[in-house]
Amino acid sequence: MSHENRIDLIRPDAPTLARRGPCAVGVQTHVLDLPPVADLGPRRLTVEMWYPAVEGTIAGTCYDTLLRDGVTAVRYAGSACRGAAPAQGPSAPFVVLSHGYPGNRYLMSHLAESLAAKGYVVAAPDHAGSTYDDQQDFGMTLLHRPLDQRGLIDAVSHMGGPVAALADTANTAVIGYSMGGYGAVVLGCAGLSAAALTYKGAPPDGALARHIAGSATHDALFDPRLKAIVPIGPWGNASGMWDAAGLAGLRVPMLLIAGTKDEVSDYGAMQRIFAGATQVERHMLSFTHAGHNAAAPVPAPHESWVHSDTLGWAPFAHYADPVWDTCRMNNIAQHFVAAFLARHLKGEQAAGAFLNGRDWPGFAPQTARGLTLEHLPAGGILTGA
Repeated sequence: MSHENRIDLIRPDAPTLARRGPCAVGVQTHVLDLPPVADLGPRRLTVEMWYPAVEGTIAGTCYDTLLRDGVTAVRYAGSACRGAAPAQGPSAPFVVLSHGYPGNRYLMSHLAESLAAKGYVVAAPDHAGSTYDDQQDFGMTLLHRPLDQRGLIDAVSHMGGPVAALADTANTAVIGYSMGGYGAVVLGCAGLSAAALTYKGAPPDGALARHIAGSATHDALFDPRLKAIVPIGPWGNASGMWDAAGLAGLRVPMLLIAGTKDEVSDYGAMQRIFAGATQVERHMLSFTHAGHNAAAPVPAPHESWVHSDTLGWAPFAHYADPVWDTCRMNNIAQHFVAAFLARHLKGEQAAGAFLNGRDWPGFAPQTARGLTLEHLPAGGILTGA
Protein backbone atom coordinates (compact mmCIF):
# COMPACT_ATOMS: atom_id res chain seq x y z
CA MET A 1 0.00 0.00 0.00
CA SER A 2 1.42 3.39 -0.99
CA HIS A 3 1.29 6.43 1.25
CA GLU A 4 1.41 10.13 0.46
CA ASN A 5 3.94 12.20 2.39
CA ARG A 6 2.23 15.58 2.51
CA ILE A 7 4.19 18.61 3.70
CA ASP A 8 1.32 21.13 3.48
CA LEU A 9 -1.18 19.87 6.06
CA ILE A 10 -2.87 22.37 8.35
CA ARG A 11 -4.62 20.95 11.38
CA PRO A 12 -8.06 22.23 12.43
CA ASP A 13 -6.52 23.57 15.64
CA ALA A 14 -3.69 25.42 13.87
CA PRO A 15 -3.17 29.06 14.91
CA THR A 16 -4.43 31.78 12.58
CA LEU A 17 -1.28 32.63 10.64
CA ALA A 18 -0.57 29.00 9.81
CA ARG A 19 -3.44 29.14 7.34
CA ARG A 20 -2.50 29.29 3.69
CA GLY A 21 -1.76 32.79 2.44
CA PRO A 22 -3.52 34.41 -0.54
CA CYS A 23 -0.77 33.78 -3.13
CA ALA A 24 -0.53 30.83 -5.47
CA VAL A 25 2.94 29.27 -5.12
CA GLY A 26 5.48 28.34 -7.76
CA VAL A 27 8.70 26.38 -7.32
CA GLN A 28 11.86 26.05 -9.39
CA THR A 29 15.24 24.38 -8.97
CA HIS A 30 18.42 26.34 -9.73
CA VAL A 31 22.12 25.55 -9.57
CA LEU A 32 23.97 28.63 -8.37
CA ASP A 33 27.65 29.48 -8.15
CA LEU A 34 28.33 31.53 -5.04
CA PRO A 35 30.65 34.53 -5.24
CA PRO A 36 34.23 33.45 -4.48
CA VAL A 37 35.55 33.85 -0.95
CA ALA A 38 39.23 34.60 -0.40
CA ASP A 39 41.34 31.52 0.45
CA LEU A 40 38.46 29.13 -0.16
CA GLY A 41 37.47 27.08 -3.19
CA PRO A 42 34.39 27.60 -5.35
CA ARG A 43 30.94 26.71 -4.00
CA ARG A 44 28.11 25.51 -6.23
CA LEU A 45 24.76 24.87 -4.56
CA THR A 46 21.55 23.31 -5.80
CA VAL A 47 18.79 25.62 -4.61
CA GLU A 48 15.02 25.20 -4.47
CA MET A 49 13.13 28.48 -4.82
CA TRP A 50 9.50 29.01 -3.88
CA TYR A 51 7.73 32.24 -4.86
CA PRO A 52 4.33 33.89 -5.33
CA ALA A 53 2.92 32.77 -8.68
CA VAL A 54 0.43 34.30 -11.09
CA GLU A 55 -3.23 34.09 -10.25
CA GLY A 56 -4.84 30.95 -11.61
CA THR A 57 -1.79 28.75 -11.02
CA ILE A 58 -2.89 25.16 -10.39
CA ALA A 59 -1.70 23.89 -7.00
CA GLY A 60 -0.01 20.55 -6.58
CA THR A 61 3.50 19.22 -7.05
CA CYS A 62 5.82 16.50 -5.78
CA TYR A 63 9.34 16.78 -4.44
CA ASP A 64 11.59 13.81 -5.19
CA THR A 65 14.36 13.58 -2.65
CA LEU A 66 16.28 11.22 -0.37
CA LEU A 67 15.67 9.88 3.08
CA ARG A 68 18.06 10.57 5.97
CA ASP A 69 20.04 7.45 5.00
CA GLY A 70 21.13 9.17 1.79
CA VAL A 71 20.07 6.28 -0.46
CA THR A 72 16.31 5.68 -0.12
CA ALA A 73 14.16 7.67 -2.53
CA VAL A 74 11.14 9.46 -1.06
CA ARG A 75 8.52 11.72 -2.55
CA TYR A 76 6.81 14.60 -0.74
CA ALA A 77 3.52 16.09 -1.92
CA GLY A 78 2.87 19.81 -1.66
CA SER A 79 0.73 22.66 -2.95
CA ALA A 80 3.24 24.54 -5.08
CA CYS A 81 3.28 24.34 -8.89
CA ARG A 82 6.53 23.34 -10.59
CA GLY A 83 7.69 26.03 -13.02
CA ALA A 84 4.72 28.37 -12.56
CA ALA A 85 5.08 31.93 -13.82
CA PRO A 86 6.02 34.36 -11.01
CA ALA A 87 3.48 36.93 -9.93
CA GLN A 88 3.72 40.41 -11.35
CA GLY A 89 3.87 43.50 -9.21
CA PRO A 90 5.81 44.63 -6.12
CA SER A 91 8.92 42.74 -5.14
CA ALA A 92 8.72 40.18 -2.33
CA PRO A 93 10.95 39.96 0.75
CA PHE A 94 13.61 37.27 0.47
CA VAL A 95 14.12 34.35 2.87
CA VAL A 96 17.04 31.92 3.03
CA LEU A 97 16.01 28.56 4.50
CA SER A 98 19.09 26.70 5.76
CA HIS A 99 18.96 23.02 6.78
CA GLY A 100 20.94 21.13 9.43
CA TYR A 101 23.84 18.67 9.30
CA PRO A 102 22.96 16.49 7.57
CA GLY A 103 19.81 17.65 5.81
CA ASN A 104 18.68 18.87 2.43
CA ARG A 105 16.71 21.60 0.76
CA TYR A 106 13.35 19.90 1.33
CA LEU A 107 13.67 19.33 5.08
CA MET A 108 11.70 22.53 5.88
CA SER A 109 9.62 22.64 2.70
CA HIS A 110 6.44 23.01 4.78
CA LEU A 111 7.70 26.42 5.89
CA ALA A 112 8.89 27.37 2.40
CA GLU A 113 5.46 26.80 0.85
CA SER A 114 3.72 28.58 3.72
CA LEU A 115 5.89 31.69 3.41
CA ALA A 116 5.68 31.84 -0.40
CA ALA A 117 1.88 31.77 -0.11
CA LYS A 118 2.18 34.82 2.15
CA GLY A 119 4.24 36.80 -0.34
CA TYR A 120 7.89 35.85 0.16
CA VAL A 121 10.53 34.44 -2.17
CA VAL A 122 12.20 31.53 -0.35
CA ALA A 123 15.51 29.92 -1.32
CA ALA A 124 16.55 26.63 0.31
CA PRO A 125 19.97 25.29 -0.73
CA ASP A 126 21.51 21.88 -0.50
CA HIS A 127 24.57 22.94 1.50
CA ALA A 128 27.47 21.11 -0.15
CA GLY A 129 29.15 18.73 2.31
CA SER A 130 26.15 18.80 4.67
CA THR A 131 23.55 16.73 2.85
CA TYR A 132 22.32 13.18 3.35
CA ASP A 133 24.25 11.92 0.33
CA ASP A 134 27.23 14.27 0.74
CA GLN A 135 28.09 14.35 4.44
CA GLN A 136 31.66 15.62 4.68
CA ASP A 137 33.78 16.60 7.67
CA PHE A 138 31.81 18.59 10.26
CA GLY A 139 34.45 21.31 10.36
CA MET A 140 33.65 22.24 6.77
CA THR A 141 30.07 22.97 7.78
CA LEU A 142 31.28 25.13 10.67
CA LEU A 143 33.37 27.10 8.21
CA HIS A 144 31.06 27.34 5.23
CA ARG A 145 27.57 27.64 6.65
CA PRO A 146 27.43 31.42 7.31
CA LEU A 147 29.39 31.99 4.08
CA ASP A 148 26.83 29.93 2.13
CA GLN A 149 23.98 31.95 3.61
CA ARG A 150 25.63 35.26 2.73
CA GLY A 151 26.71 33.97 -0.68
CA LEU A 152 23.19 32.86 -1.54
CA ILE A 153 21.86 36.38 -0.96
CA ASP A 154 24.52 37.66 -3.36
CA ALA A 155 23.93 34.91 -5.92
CA VAL A 156 20.17 35.45 -6.09
CA SER A 157 20.61 39.21 -6.34
CA HIS A 158 22.68 38.65 -9.53
CA MET A 159 21.10 35.52 -11.04
CA GLY A 160 18.64 37.24 -13.40
CA GLY A 161 15.29 35.94 -14.53
CA PRO A 162 11.75 36.67 -13.34
CA VAL A 163 11.99 34.83 -10.00
CA ALA A 164 15.14 36.69 -9.00
CA ALA A 165 13.56 39.94 -10.20
CA LEU A 166 10.69 39.31 -7.79
CA ALA A 167 13.04 38.73 -4.83
CA ASP A 168 13.83 41.81 -2.74
CA THR A 169 17.22 40.68 -1.49
CA ALA A 170 17.72 44.08 0.13
CA ASN A 171 15.10 42.90 2.60
CA THR A 172 16.25 39.43 3.72
CA ALA A 173 15.74 37.02 6.60
CA VAL A 174 17.66 33.81 7.31
CA ILE A 175 15.84 30.88 8.90
CA GLY A 176 18.19 28.12 9.95
CA TYR A 177 17.74 24.77 11.66
CA SER A 178 20.48 23.35 13.89
CA MET A 179 23.68 24.09 11.92
CA GLY A 180 21.60 26.47 9.81
CA GLY A 181 20.75 28.26 13.05
CA TYR A 182 24.44 28.39 13.96
CA GLY A 183 25.13 30.01 10.60
CA ALA A 184 22.30 32.53 11.03
CA VAL A 185 23.63 33.65 14.42
CA VAL A 186 27.16 34.05 13.03
CA LEU A 187 25.89 35.87 9.94
CA GLY A 188 23.83 38.13 12.18
CA CYS A 189 27.17 39.36 13.59
CA ALA A 190 27.47 37.22 16.72
CA GLY A 191 31.09 36.26 16.10
CA LEU A 192 32.64 33.12 17.52
CA SER A 193 34.74 32.94 20.67
CA ALA A 194 38.47 32.30 20.57
CA ALA A 195 37.73 28.97 22.26
CA ALA A 196 35.81 27.86 19.14
CA LEU A 197 39.18 27.39 17.40
CA THR A 198 40.03 24.56 19.79
CA TYR A 199 36.70 22.75 19.44
CA LYS A 200 37.42 19.11 18.55
CA GLY A 201 35.41 19.34 15.33
CA ALA A 202 36.86 22.65 14.14
CA PRO A 203 38.41 22.72 10.66
CA PRO A 204 42.21 22.44 10.47
CA ASP A 205 44.78 25.22 10.31
CA GLY A 206 42.66 27.69 12.29
CA ALA A 207 40.34 28.25 9.34
CA LEU A 208 37.48 29.09 11.70
CA ALA A 209 39.35 32.24 12.77
CA ARG A 210 37.62 34.11 9.94
CA HIS A 211 34.40 33.99 12.04
CA ILE A 212 35.95 35.12 15.33
CA ALA A 213 34.20 38.13 16.89
CA GLY A 214 36.05 41.36 16.16
CA SER A 215 38.06 39.97 13.26
CA ALA A 216 38.13 41.93 10.02
CA THR A 217 36.75 38.93 8.12
CA HIS A 218 33.80 38.50 10.46
CA ASP A 219 33.01 42.20 10.46
CA ALA A 220 32.99 42.09 6.64
CA LEU A 221 30.61 39.11 6.67
CA PHE A 222 27.73 41.12 8.08
CA ASP A 223 25.23 42.04 5.40
CA PRO A 224 23.02 45.12 5.89
CA ARG A 225 20.41 43.43 3.69
CA LEU A 226 19.82 40.99 6.55
CA LYS A 227 16.87 42.28 8.60
CA ALA A 228 15.99 39.31 10.85
CA ILE A 229 17.02 35.78 11.77
CA VAL A 230 15.06 32.74 12.96
CA PRO A 231 17.40 30.12 14.47
CA ILE A 232 15.53 26.86 15.17
CA GLY A 233 17.38 24.57 17.59
CA PRO A 234 20.64 26.45 16.85
CA TRP A 235 23.70 24.32 17.49
CA GLY A 236 26.92 25.61 19.03
CA ASN A 237 26.54 27.40 22.33
CA ALA A 238 26.83 24.21 24.39
CA SER A 239 30.15 23.59 22.62
CA GLY A 240 31.63 27.01 23.41
CA MET A 241 31.10 28.63 20.01
CA TRP A 242 30.13 31.99 21.58
CA ASP A 243 31.01 33.99 24.64
CA ALA A 244 29.14 36.98 26.10
CA ALA A 245 30.94 39.51 23.91
CA GLY A 246 30.22 37.55 20.77
CA LEU A 247 26.49 37.15 21.49
CA ALA A 248 26.23 40.84 22.33
CA GLY A 249 27.42 41.54 18.78
CA LEU A 250 24.16 40.29 17.19
CA ARG A 251 22.74 43.16 15.11
CA VAL A 252 19.37 41.94 13.85
CA PRO A 253 16.09 40.97 15.57
CA MET A 254 15.81 37.28 16.40
CA LEU A 255 13.06 34.73 16.90
CA LEU A 256 14.68 31.67 18.48
CA ILE A 257 12.64 28.43 18.44
CA ALA A 258 13.62 25.52 20.66
CA GLY A 259 12.53 22.33 22.41
CA THR A 260 13.10 22.26 26.15
CA LYS A 261 14.53 18.72 25.96
CA ASP A 262 16.83 19.31 22.99
CA GLU A 263 19.50 16.64 23.33
CA VAL A 264 21.70 18.07 20.56
CA SER A 265 21.85 21.83 21.04
CA ASP A 266 20.94 21.90 24.78
CA TYR A 267 18.05 24.09 25.87
CA GLY A 268 20.02 25.97 28.52
CA ALA A 269 22.68 26.86 25.96
CA MET A 270 20.01 28.19 23.60
CA GLN A 271 18.47 30.22 26.42
CA ARG A 272 21.87 31.83 26.86
CA ILE A 273 21.87 32.84 23.18
CA PHE A 274 18.49 34.48 23.75
CA ALA A 275 19.64 36.20 26.94
CA GLY A 276 23.03 37.23 25.57
CA ALA A 277 21.90 38.98 22.38
CA THR A 278 21.44 42.15 24.39
CA GLN A 279 21.66 44.68 21.57
CA VAL A 280 18.58 43.51 19.64
CA GLU A 281 14.92 42.83 20.22
CA ARG A 282 14.36 39.08 20.44
CA HIS A 283 11.72 36.44 21.09
CA MET A 284 12.11 32.84 22.19
CA LEU A 285 9.40 30.26 21.47
CA SER A 286 9.77 27.02 23.44
CA PHE A 287 8.02 23.66 22.99
CA THR A 288 7.86 22.01 26.40
CA HIS A 289 9.39 18.49 26.38
CA ALA A 290 10.21 18.62 22.64
CA GLY A 291 13.66 17.52 21.49
CA HIS A 292 15.97 18.69 18.71
CA ASN A 293 13.38 18.02 16.00
CA ALA A 294 11.07 20.73 17.33
CA ALA A 295 9.23 22.66 14.59
CA ALA A 296 11.67 22.41 11.69
CA PRO A 297 11.52 19.01 9.90
CA VAL A 298 8.61 17.96 7.72
CA PRO A 299 6.50 15.10 9.12
CA ALA A 300 8.43 11.82 9.02
CA PRO A 301 7.91 10.21 5.59
CA HIS A 302 6.39 6.76 5.71
CA GLU A 303 9.60 5.26 4.31
CA SER A 304 11.43 6.44 7.45
CA TRP A 305 9.46 4.11 9.72
CA VAL A 306 11.46 1.12 8.50
CA HIS A 307 14.82 0.12 9.99
CA SER A 308 17.72 1.28 7.80
CA ASP A 309 20.65 -1.09 7.39
CA THR A 310 22.72 1.88 6.22
CA LEU A 311 22.16 3.83 9.43
CA GLY A 312 21.52 0.99 11.85
CA TRP A 313 18.32 2.68 13.06
CA ALA A 314 14.97 3.82 11.68
CA PRO A 315 15.32 7.30 10.09
CA PHE A 316 11.97 8.20 11.70
CA ALA A 317 14.03 9.52 14.62
CA HIS A 318 15.55 12.19 12.35
CA TYR A 319 12.17 13.81 11.73
CA ALA A 320 9.78 13.01 14.57
CA ASP A 321 9.48 14.00 18.21
CA PRO A 322 8.49 11.49 20.93
CA VAL A 323 6.05 13.96 22.54
CA TRP A 324 4.79 16.46 19.96
CA ASP A 325 2.96 15.85 16.69
CA THR A 326 5.19 17.19 13.92
CA CYS A 327 2.34 18.72 11.90
CA ARG A 328 1.24 20.56 15.04
CA MET A 329 4.73 21.97 15.57
CA ASN A 330 5.02 22.89 11.87
CA ASN A 331 1.76 24.85 12.05
CA ILE A 332 2.84 26.70 15.19
CA ALA A 333 6.18 27.59 13.62
CA GLN A 334 4.42 28.77 10.45
CA HIS A 335 2.24 31.06 12.58
CA PHE A 336 5.01 32.69 14.58
CA VAL A 337 7.49 32.98 11.70
CA ALA A 338 4.77 34.66 9.62
CA ALA A 339 4.12 37.20 12.37
CA PHE A 340 7.82 37.86 13.01
CA LEU A 341 8.74 38.33 9.34
CA ALA A 342 5.66 40.41 8.58
CA ARG A 343 6.80 42.80 11.27
CA HIS A 344 10.48 42.94 10.42
CA LEU A 345 10.54 42.44 6.63
CA LYS A 346 7.20 43.91 5.60
CA GLY A 347 6.97 46.61 8.27
CA GLU A 348 3.53 45.41 9.40
CA GLN A 349 3.65 46.55 13.01
CA ALA A 350 0.21 45.10 13.70
CA ALA A 351 1.69 41.62 13.18
CA GLY A 352 3.59 42.14 16.40
CA ALA A 353 0.35 41.58 18.28
CA PHE A 354 0.68 37.86 17.50
CA LEU A 355 4.05 37.77 19.27
CA ASN A 356 2.32 37.79 22.63
CA GLY A 357 2.83 34.83 24.91
CA ARG A 358 0.36 36.01 27.53
CA ASP A 359 -2.94 36.12 25.64
CA TRP A 360 -1.87 33.93 22.65
CA PRO A 361 -3.76 35.82 19.93
CA GLY A 362 -4.53 33.60 16.96
CA PHE A 363 -4.86 30.48 19.14
CA ALA A 364 -8.21 28.93 20.01
CA PRO A 365 -8.80 28.50 23.76
CA GLN A 366 -6.60 25.85 25.36
CA THR A 367 -4.53 25.27 22.19
CA ALA A 368 -1.35 27.03 23.34
CA ARG A 369 -0.66 24.39 25.97
CA GLY A 370 2.96 23.35 26.16
CA LEU A 371 4.26 26.59 24.68
CA THR A 372 6.12 29.52 26.18
CA LEU A 373 6.96 32.73 24.34
CA GLU A 374 9.43 35.15 25.88
CA HIS A 375 10.28 38.64 24.67
CA LEU A 376 13.15 40.99 25.44
CA PRO A 377 13.74 44.43 23.94
CA ALA A 378 17.13 45.66 22.89
CA GLY A 379 19.10 46.18 26.07
CA GLY A 380 16.87 43.76 27.96
CA ILE A 381 18.70 41.26 30.15
CA LEU A 382 17.09 37.99 31.20
CA THR A 383 18.00 37.57 34.85
CA GLY A 384 18.86 34.12 36.04
CA ALA A 385 19.56 32.81 32.52
